[in-house]
Amino acid sequence: MARQDGVSDAEGADGADVADVIVVGFGVAGACAALEAAEAGADVLVLDRFGGGGASAVSGGVVYAGGGTGPQRAAGVDDSVDAMYDYLRLEAGDVVSARTLRRFCAESAGMIEWLEERGVPFEGSLCPVKTSYPNDDYYLYYSGSEAAGGFRDTAKPAARGHRVRGKGTSGKVLFTRLAAAARGRGVRVLPRSTARALVVAGDGTVTGVRVSTLRDAPPWARAAHTVLGRYSAKPGLYVPALRKILQRGVEALERRHGREAELTARRGVVLAAGGFVANRAMLREHAPAYRGGLALGTAGDDGSGIRLGVSAGGATAELDRVSAWRFLTPPSAFLGGVLVDEHGRRFIDESRYGAAVGEAMVTRCDRRGWLLVDDAIVRQARREARRESQWFQWLQTLYLLRAGRVSAGSVAEVARRAGVDADGLTATVREYGGPGPDPLGKPAEFVRPLASPPFSLIDVSIRPNPGYPCPMLTLGGLVVDEDTGRVLDERGGAISGLYAAGRTAVGICSRSYVSGLSLADCVFSGRRAGKHSAAGAGRDKNENVF
Repeated sequence: MARQDGVSDAEGADGADVADVIVVGFGVAGACAALEAAEAGADVLVLDRFGGGGASAVSGGVVYAGGGTGPQRAAGVDDSVDAMYDYLRLEAGDVVSARTLRRFCAESAGMIEWLEERGVPFEGSLCPVKTSYPNDDYYLYYSGSEAAGGFRDTAKPAARGHRVRGKGTSGKVLFTRLAAAARGRGVRVLPRSTARALVVAGDGTVTGVRVSTLRDAPPWARAAHTVLGRYSAKPGLYVPALRKILQRGVEALERRHGREAELTARRGVVLAAGGFVANRAMLREHAPAYRGGLALGTAGDDGSGIRLGVSAGGATAELDRVSAWRFLTPPSAFLGGVLVDEHGRRFIDESRYGAAVGEAMVTRCDRRGWLLVDDAIVRQARREARRESQWFQWLQTLYLLRAGRVSAGSVAEVARRAGVDADGLTATVREYGGPGPDPLGKPAEFVRPLASPPFSLIDVSIRPNPGYPCPMLTLGGLVVDEDTGRVLDERGGAISGLYAAGRTAVGICSRSYVSGLSLADCVFSGRRAGKHSAAGAGRDKNENVF
């Protein structure tokens, strides 16, 4: 197989248009599906609009796992399948059946072992502070609301955020190792190829994919497409205007040099093309309240995999669910403050996971919020923020403590300067930190009296803001059979030959997200779809799974 710009691919290879299993999308879900199918003996072809990686490669590389994983045991973390299940049942609700959630938890420790056997590195170094993402000293942390009020009394808390070992955000390490393992098992990869339509037989069975591909384009065009796609993903993730410019170049190359081809799947097609956070029309249709955020993904997260499934009769669900991240930490000192709306009233336990905070701000506060802190907290934040942070978190803290903050000698005055109701904020401060449990369930170790002026209100509202962006990702997708990953139609019947995984499908995290749960679900659902598609189990016509 040729190697262009570091990408091992199937361009020009004999038999490239026929495979047992075709996987659409080469992120973590697609790589895991390809691995399982190949290890089951199937000939596997993966196609990707770019070179692979998708949102997975630009993510933090956190995999949510528990029940006694190797890294947990190394760190002395006491956890059980029951405790993990009890927490996720509260967090995820009934988006999947209790049986499927129990299986996910029971297989969780084995999932980490499976990843390690394929070259993905983890480490049992436990982060000592509550944070949205640890610095490079730590690779195991509390990545959700496990220790927050309302959860810890029902489900025994444990650190389950398994960050892949690597400098900075380590999603690239996770994907690179899985991609290498897939290629090592004979998986063929067709990059620079966009799925345009599914091939459907007269009986409704999905038998292949029609694509537009650059495999026959001049070498310079393929190289240019790769470079533009790479920089569109990152730093384009942080600079949307740059991404738009680069994507125009990508699309121009695809229009000029793309050629149609039909790929045949003998056993099944797996859709693993990500969510739709890059598709503004779909966001306006399904989740209009979620605007002003930073699209956490790549240009490939345009909903194309979901639309392909719908074109074959697939049902969708949870398309209105979007995870909006409004993290208050690091610095951990900020947990001592109070988060208020424009009326000066608290609306959530400040120690909750950032996606829960973001959802509350979007659904209850019109995306507006302020964190009230006193001088003692500000001083502690300045002392500790740098050593607790990654570089991008440190820059955000600098912004919040400078451009995002107003201060005054009294609570009433700082409220007036920030445009917050002064009477409401004064009443909130009077009630906060009083005797007895915190009324919103904030753990006692995070409750601090706000008594040392000057007082500051830090604007944490969700709006387009390069200094303090609010990352967002979509959670809904195609409805699938929870035992096989086969796409279901509106009547609950399975579509023959068609599977979905990752954020193209409804999964464990589709109702409520905590860090690492999406990647964990990508591994779980990707392996499931790959295993069953390799067996050809989806070839029977419209079998009803209920």
